[in-house]
Amino acid sequence: MSGAHPEILVVDDHVLVSSAIAMALGARGLTAHAISPDELAGRMDTPAPPGGLVLLDLDLGGGLDGVGLVPRLRRVGWRLLVVTGSTDEVRIASAVAAGALGWIPKTAPFDELVDTAVRAAEGRSLMGGPERERLARLAEEAARESEARRERWRRLTPREQEIVGHIAAGRRPAAIAAECVVSVATVRTQVRSILAKLEVGSQLEIAALARDLQR
Repeated sequence: MSGAHPEILVVDDHVLVSSAIAMALGARGLTAHAISPDELAGRMDTPAPPGGLVLLDLDLGGGLDGVGLVPRLRRVGWRLLVVTGSTDEVRIASAVAAGALGWIPKTAPFDELVDTAVRAAEGRSLMGGPERERLARLAEEAARESEARRERWRRLTPREQEIVGHIAAGRRPAAIAAECVVSVATVRTQVRSILAKLEVGSQLEIAALARDLQR
């Protein structure tokens, strides 16, 4: 793709970041636009232009998760480079496994970040085979663990799932009992059942698992 000038979208919830990157890419002779996550959402179902590239943060604010956007953007033809402040390697690995060309941290020197984006736009390799394989294995392991958590969640009755929601919200047994119009003893019995079915040892672990399932 050397010599081509594909359209580049720089997506970040911090406009100063996306604008600075887009301007630097423009200075390199590339066609780059800084757009907001909301603007990207409006283009999710529009076919990408030939060679189109998205520089995508994983933490977009407003409930948008960059990892989940990768396969959707790939389906309409966009290529992706993850440019992120996230230090969660599992999320980065999941984005690469879903089709991202590679990734670079926002903490990288700015010139290095721009050089990486230029290489991506030109279709050059960004990641060696061993590193891509390592991230693929990490993503596969995380997917298996996530499915195991979901399988345990499916063991719960609707009432137990409701109780988990109350626990995740930080409510104590007495408050849960009042909300559900049952006795505190009943709530404690339900909590013991939840602990057993989810294979965890405390209400803190119940809350943590609930948060994981909401990602």
